[in-house]
Amino acid sequence: MFSTVDHVGIAVHNLDEALAWYRENFEMEAVHVEENEQQGVREAMLRVGTGDDDGPMIQLLAPLRPDSPIAKFLDRSGPGIQQLAYRVEDVVAVADTLRDRGMRLLYDEPRRGTGGSLVNFIHPKDAGGVLVELVQPS
Repeated sequence: MFSTVDHVGIAVHNLDEALAWYRENFEMEAVHVEENEQQGVREAMLRVGTGDDDGPMIQLLAPLRPDSPIAKFLDRSGPGIQQLAYRVEDVVAVADTLRDRGMRLLYDEPRRGTGGSLVNFIHPKDAGGVLVELVQPS
């Protein structure tokens, strides 16, 4: 069902400050930065390690507006891990399988994610309290 961990999403108040902190303390550089108006976030993907371009990443997520899901998460929980994302080959097929198993997904149809990927999310109440993202790379 899942091919690998795609990324761990971390909510931050200020993306530029978080990028500087990760660079200075963990020697991680952003390999991709974008604004996703639909999701209400400014985000950056950071490579972990030096080699594998397809390896797991860290995603930093900062709100673009006060009503975005990330802004609400920050208001409720403060900065920190917001989601665990798994890579899938076919997000629609995996979502259908999970629905058949009684899980709720946040979207009826996948939405655009980072870098043109397709994404959907499993409701945390159906995934052990964890917001699980399904990512089909572009």
